[in-house]
Amino acid sequence: MHYTFQIGDKAVYPAQGVAEVIGIETKDIGDTQAIFYVLRVYDTDKRILVPVKKADTCGMRHLMTSDDIDRVFGIVSEEGVVVEQQTWNRRYRKYLEMIKTGSAEDLARVIRDLNTLRASKPLSFGEKKIIETAVDLLVREIALVRAAPEDAVLADFRQRLEHVLPSANQASQ
Repeated sequence: MHYTFQIGDKAVYPAQGVAEVIGIETKDIGDTQAIFYVLRVYDTDKRILVPVKKADTCGMRHLMTSDDIDRVFGIVSEEGVVVEQQTWNRRYRKYLEMIKTGSAEDLARVIRDLNTLRASKPLSFGEKKIIETAVDLLVREIALVRAAPEDAVLADFRQRLEHVLPSANQASQ
């Protein structure tokens, strides 16, 4: 059988971040057997079983390339984006769903949209947490791809996107 991921590969699992494929196991579920990727999430050391047949549909993906990183920075720094005027809880659900896709582009759109919104009104506590989560997920992945310390990547991220990312003062508002 051909697997998209091999043991030792690094992958991104939606809303959890970067993980390593530490095994491929067959498990009996009822009367059938299913094959799973066994992931170990870097940050939390959490173990996750992902059915091989559903890895693509659940959003599990390979790490970004340099071109992907450039595209993400482009999305985040887009100006003139119009954000839908919805209630904060609808926005919160929408952006939470985007984070759950596992897509780096969706994470970038969350950051872009919430920072655009921040220019016209204060963000809710939940929205602040969502933007923090999106930034953290992207920074961790970019740090791994670039083999750089996370704080250096965050500093680079903030410098490149200074007009987009909140400063420490804005983040506490």
